[in-house]
Amino acid sequence: MANAEIISIGSELLLGQIMDTNASWMAQRLTDLGVNLFYKTVVGDNPDRMAEVIERALERSDIVITGGGLGPTQDDITREIVAQVTNRKL
Repeated sequence: MANAEIISIGSELLLGQIMDTNASWMAQRLTDLGVNLFYKTVVGDNPDRMAEVIERALERSDIVITGGGLGPTQDDITREIVAQVTNRKL
């Protein structure tokens, strides 16, 4: 059975300014599919911390899901950080 981790990205999530309902929904869906959810991590919009959290998740989990941080804004760096950490073009 696969092990999974959900990473929620956004300073507003980290600081409790908004509720992380997406991670809760994803956690329930993964459980329904029989996936072992071992970690749920929240990280702010800091590139170095985002990279560190994603690297750690890739080392310890078969499935890594990121949520938040993506959007039509200039300051969205999630895709760039994931590409950098995985050494892949996204």
